[in-house]
Amino acid sequence: MPVVSLLFRKPTDHFFSIERVFAQIQDKLDKNWTAHRVTVPYYSSSLWHIFKNLLFVRRQKAAVYHISGDVHYLVLALPGKRTLLTIHDCVFIHQSSGIKRKVLKWLFLDMPVRRSGLITTISEATKQDILKHTGCASEKIRVIPNPVDEGIRYVPAAFNTVSPVILFLGSTPNKNLSRVIKALEGIDCTLTIVGRIPESDMTLLDLYQIRYAQLTNLTDKELALQYAQADMVLFPSTFEGFGLPVIEAQKAGRPVITSDISPMKEVAGGAACLVDPFSVDAIRKGIFDVIGKEEYRKQLVEKGFQNAERFAAGEIARQYETCYQQILSA
Repeated sequence: MPVVSLLFRKPTDHFFSIERVFAQIQDKLDKNWTAHRVTVPYYSSSLWHIFKNLLFVRRQKAAVYHISGDVHYLVLALPGKRTLLTIHDCVFIHQSSGIKRKVLKWLFLDMPVRRSGLITTISEATKQDILKHTGCASEKIRVIPNPVDEGIRYVPAAFNTVSPVILFLGSTPNKNLSRVIKALEGIDCTLTIVGRIPESDMTLLDLYQIRYAQLTNLTDKELALQYAQADMVLFPSTFEGFGLPVIEAQKAGRPVITSDISPMKEVAGGAACLVDPFSVDAIRKGIFDVIGKEEYRKQLVEKGFQNAERFAAGEIARQYETCYQQILSA
């Protein structure tokens, strides 16, 4: 029975989506595969820590090595032809400049892409980003979307049109919290923010008098409960590799507002209120449309249930197994 070494970054309170995604995939792998979960001991916060992580993974033994994301550079210490690299997004390229950008691009993109036997990514938009920045052969990259959490369930509830609970996931700059705060000015609601709120956004929340709740370190069950307790989900991110909260909201039976840009609009499958994430007015209009138009909300929810079926964990696991087999056969 071939062993797959699933390699993970060191856990952090701020980022957890990769771990959630691959926990589901690991559970759904066929019994003919044995997956060992391996977590590197250090954050990728310095070249010294990166070096020690490389020494750590050199000791791992497996038939196939699968880097689950973020720590792309680990392929430098692994048998390249037997390594599958998953790249979730190229946000680090877009959020850096100068020498820092060149170093990050070489260490986290150029060399890992060149050495890996096969690459997967979670959307066509990210695939195009990788091709643009590396010149990699298109046939080396497979697009495999993220699965939706099986723990998320539809809990029927009447929509609170008077003072809705709006769920907002993430607090990094690309999540667009500052524009969301401005868009909510004067709207009676509770904004539930999952993630540590930056000081600048805390100031804005106070300035615009937004009622909010901050939640961190949620378990999968606790996050599922937040979807159930929300009236709607607001996810107008300016940049994503995929946009899993869109699917999670749909599976939970909640109307979702997201960005009218790739990959969110493709992931949404025609079952979300799409807005310009760079326009406060557009985000605000989307919020009013969802709150004020009952029939529109119902259509979003019904279409969302259908769209979420495309992202079942078992189907996604089969696609990864095909990649593992291709690497073994190479």
